[in-house]
Amino acid sequence: MTLLFGFAPFVVFCVIARLSISLALWVAFATAFALSMRTFTETGVLKLFDAGGTLLFGLLALYAGFIEPGMDYPWVGFVLNLGLLGLVSWSLVARVPFTWEYSREQIPQEQWNAPLFVATNYLMTWVWAGAFAVMAAANATVIFLHRVAPGLADAAGLLALVGALAFTWQSGVRISRHLGKTPY
Repeated sequence: MTLLFGFAPFVVFCVIARLSISLALWVAFATAFALSMRTFTETGVLKLFDAGGTLLFGLLALYAGFIEPGMDYPWVGFVLNLGLLGLVSWSLVARVPFTWEYSREQIPQEQWNAPLFVATNYLMTWVWAGAFAVMAAANATVIFLHRVAPGLADAAGLLALVGALAFTWQSGVRISRHLGKTPY
């Protein structure tokens, strides 16, 4: 469930972006920074996804604000999704799936090395990598092919996001049931 809070800056960005890309990036950056600092002050841990989101939004806000003020939504979405794909991929290469940082908050420490827990976190991270790849590809089709309607690309990205969210939710329920806990 806490993983969903990690997406708050991205939700904020999507809601405000139709008004102003620059404003949306700055507000998303502030949201990501606040979430990262809240978690860090409570736990002493800076989560990869939270820190990466803060960095992505901060750099994009600076870039869109001072270097390329006319960036449009597909380009910003493309860069964000590629950045997220990079973060998630890095977590797999480093053998620390980004979902672990969130999943560990939900179960007792003695279960962290359970085969089901480990396998599920790797699978969830691969699902998220796939979702970010689909979202980036959808943005790329609008930017580079010019034959795909932005609405269709947005729908494909939204479908990938909803699929990853549903899979993550169901995985959490499955692990909780296996451990004899009431699901979230």
